[in-house]
Amino acid sequence: MPGAGCDELKRTNEIGMAIPLLDGCNIAGKDITADALLTQRALATYLVERRAHYHFTVKGNQPTLERDIALLFETRDAADFVEIESADHGRIETRRIWCRTALNAYLDFPCVGQVFLIERESIHKKTGEYSRETALGITSRTPQQASPQRVLAINRGHWSIESVHYIIDWNYDEDRSRIRTGFGPENITRLRRFAVGILKSFQKPTQSIAGMMRKLCFRTRMVFDYLRMTKNSVTGASGL
Repeated sequence: MPGAGCDELKRTNEIGMAIPLLDGCNIAGKDITADALLTQRALATYLVERRAHYHFTVKGNQPTLERDIALLFETRDAADFVEIESADHGRIETRRIWCRTALNAYLDFPCVGQVFLIERESIHKKTGEYSRETALGITSRTPQQASPQRVLAINRGHWSIESVHYIIDWNYDEDRSRIRTGFGPENITRLRRFAVGILKSFQKPTQSIAGMMRKLCFRTRMVFDYLRMTKNSVTGASGL
């Protein structure tokens, strides 16, 4: 498979960038979260050796690990913790989590504290559209160190950060940016986040950041309203 070698190289590169980045940080006692690409034994070992805790998503790039955890949760009783959120963005979300320690000594992965399965259900209030998805994960924190409620909160914290990156990459194609030298990448990233932050402060439940940006392209005067640089800034911006 030609893609297999490329995927392995990408994972190696990601870990090679992550570890030097963490070298300069005080991570002792902290929870370090990562998506499936960085769910790697080398990174897990590094974090534990530095007295931090890992919280990783498990997917198909670790097929044996994914299969073993999925098999454990094929049959499950009532969830260990349930969280229901009726949000302002037009949908009701229910999250359930199951945590287990049965695989701790079995899995070929460093310092496993527990594995978990998270189930997310979403119902759109207006349309009644229903969606359901599950996610598998692994953490070095034991049940004594992290209850199901805390594991779920750590997981939500990770994806709230990921959603910010997704918005920026989707609207600015940041991952393919050719600004790579000096302080250019850092500066342009700060400007993009600043712009998204301003848009979010005016965003309505029915609006998307992409839609707001498209309108601003045709109504450039409103850019000044968003930046509070005109006398009628608040009313002008709210009309987008």
